[in-house]
Amino acid sequence: MTTLLYDGSFDGFFTAIFEVFEYRYQEVEIASRERFHQENIFAEIHEVITQNDKSERVLNKLEKNIGKPGIHDLLKVFLSEDPGLEQLILSAVRQSVKYPEENILQNYADSDILKIAKLCKSVSRERHRMTAFVRFEKMQDEVFFAKIDPDFNVLPLIRKHFKDRYQDQKWMIYDLKRNYGLFYDLQDCDFFYPDEKLDLNKYQQKFHDQETQYQTLWQRYFTKTNIVERKNMKLHIQHVPRRYWKYLTEKH
Repeated sequence: MTTLLYDGSFDGFFTAIFEVFEYRYQEVEIASRERFHQENIFAEIHEVITQNDKSERVLNKLEKNIGKPGIHDLLKVFLSEDPGLEQLILSAVRQSVKYPEENILQNYADSDILKIAKLCKSVSRERHRMTAFVRFEKMQDEVFFAKIDPDFNVLPLIRKHFKDRYQDQKWMIYDLKRNYGLFYDLQDCDFFYPDEKLDLNKYQQKFHDQETQYQTLWQRYFTKTNIVERKNMKLHIQHVPRRYWKYLTEKH
């Protein structure tokens, strides 16, 4: 058994896949250095150095077989943070190489492909909910700030949505669980990685003077427009699960 250790990045992972074929490894596992715990003391460790050209060669080959939508599905699996994501994607790549004329991601009779489809569905659902439930708060520096805590690492998947929708204002979206975020400065939309996690106790102290007023007005509007006689909590929770309420101003 050979274990390929990579840096946790998407390009690093596909560099590792390239080297699986380059060195003709058969019994192999791929793991990020951050999550790796060696259980098999006899396993040979292969350190992968991320090389974008190797990654691109694999992705270009895959795109010919499964198309851009297929690549996007594999990205969703990668962002799912599922413990077995590396082996699932490696399985898909091997099948794609073996059957280049087929879109192997449609072969749901295969257990790995079926698991990929289920993960894609879950990640897509979380992405959709993040675009719906994100609430921005105006800060003292005129930047609109939103905090999220999604089940999956969907921040890269919502980047384009928010960049296209809010082009006329500066904004930041910060993932509390993964300690990184997106910042849009009216020109570029880039990821940022703070040295320390967000201190929620100090966070509200940086609100713009108008923010508390906005939130109070919105909460009053929500209360006034709510028709008690038509309240259906079961249906409400079905559309807005409780775990998302922490994002919503009207729920505070």
